[in-house]
Amino acid sequence: MHKTTLLFFIGLLLNSPLFSQAKLPSQEAIDFHKSRREALRAKLPANSVAVVFANPTRNRANDVDYVYHQDPNFFYLTGWREPQAVLLLFSSVQLDAQGQYNELIYLQERDPRAEQWNGYRLGLEGAKAMGFDRVKLRQDFVHSPPNFSDFDQVFMFDFQNDERDLAGDEFDLYQLKKTFKQAINFPENFKRTQYQIQQAIRTATPENFSQLKNYVQWQVQRDSTLLDDAVIQDFVALETLEVPADLKMKSAFVLKEFNFDVSKLQSWLGDLREVKTAFELRQLKRAIEISAIGQVEVMKAIHPQMSEREVQGIHEYVFKKYGAAYEGYPSIVGAGNNACVLHYIENSSDPSETDLMLMDLGAEYEGYTADVTRTIPVKGTFTLAQRQLYQIVFDAQEAGIAKALVGNTVNDVTRATQEVVKAGLLALGIIENENDFRKYYPHGASHHIGLDVHDLSNYGPLPENAIITVEPGIYIPKGSPCDPKWWGIGIRIEDDILITANGPENLSAFAPRTWQAIEAKMKEESPLDRFQLPSLSN
Repeated sequence: MHKTTLLFFIGLLLNSPLFSQAKLPSQEAIDFHKSRREALRAKLPANSVAVVFANPTRNRANDVDYVYHQDPNFFYLTGWREPQAVLLLFSSVQLDAQGQYNELIYLQERDPRAEQWNGYRLGLEGAKAMGFDRVKLRQDFVHSPPNFSDFDQVFMFDFQNDERDLAGDEFDLYQLKKTFKQAINFPENFKRTQYQIQQAIRTATPENFSQLKNYVQWQVQRDSTLLDDAVIQDFVALETLEVPADLKMKSAFVLKEFNFDVSKLQSWLGDLREVKTAFELRQLKRAIEISAIGQVEVMKAIHPQMSEREVQGIHEYVFKKYGAAYEGYPSIVGAGNNACVLHYIENSSDPSETDLMLMDLGAEYEGYTADVTRTIPVKGTFTLAQRQLYQIVFDAQEAGIAKALVGNTVNDVTRATQEVVKAGLLALGIIENENDFRKYYPHGASHHIGLDVHDLSNYGPLPENAIITVEPGIYIPKGSPCDPKWWGIGIRIEDDILITANGPENLSAFAPRTWQAIEAKMKEESPLDRFQLPSLSN
């Protein structure tokens, strides 16, 4: 084909309906993401810039990648779902030949061949329709990156260095980050913890000195190579109750060549993301409702011949039936002793009639994920031992939910659940020393949810319109130092709780929680009772 003809053909493709089907977000979503950029910009100090990269693509095997999932912070600020992109937010107005702007997104180009194989791209015009001030192609960032030395501070996340250098793509995410590292003089041997300690020493006060000293000593115990740093070494050796001026000056001298910060951006976004807007609350409530319906449908459908994987499949079918394309995290479906593995995701066993089945699953709806757990008896009724332990977990959850109040912390929630579990295990003789309860309840009871199942937050006092989980559990693996009648029982009950000025609101209450309500629900007919597949030939 003649070169001119080929170019003409590509042009037709780019403007044809076939390559204009990439879906733009709704105007409400566009406005939401723009408002999040404005909220973050308001936190930036004068003459600074925040830089956020898209997630890398993840290879599954050979030439097959995993389904792409955007970095939650990048998505929060942009609504952009495509890879190979970087966002710049400026604290003050910038000028170029086109006029004023205060944000700039670099993204991948339209490519008819790539789109035919891997899906449509929004391109420059799509990004402009999403309301970005300035839009450029990713190659512009590599060829002529902004002069970051013009800014007093560059706020960023630390690099994870987990992106591949894609063969044949000189403008991939690897190159974007390589260009950025060079532009900010990022050291090859950079250690975030070392950097943060140096910053803390430089700004230490007599009031926070003791806390800082304990923190540094703890970090040094975890990583003794931190003592190779002269500033940290001198700080650890201090016998005074404050940092002397010469050590602060020494720390400042070490840091003077860097104008980047890898801590504050995460803290600022933690403050923003833990408080859900009305738009986010609708998305999360939908994800949670779908997840609760999945729990109910499995309660009605399960029978002793149903494998863990079948149970997982029912949940995930319900998710997709209601428009939740993905799971928010790998589904946990564990029967019997498998339920005692906190993050059991193999889901490959066949339960016995006497087993409990722990089901920890969450639908992801428009990027937002639920996190709901129920534990049910495979045969439809709890044994006495199972019921006794289940009641302890239920009572612990009730105590935790009661503490899910504005101004309290997730630690307050956890402590309330621990006291109930501790007393219950002592009463049943499963433990003899109250400090041993941790053997059977080894995790915290609460975390924020949102774009991440363990959502970004600074974990301070709970604000109104945060959503947290309350999820106590008891797990007694086979061989535990207690009566064998308790062995192989794993129970967790988890609900998603909205923090309101009027007290906690259980958003996943549609799925029964008491053992009596679960047994009653399991007696109901399931539409899957009539779903029969042919037997396999071998």
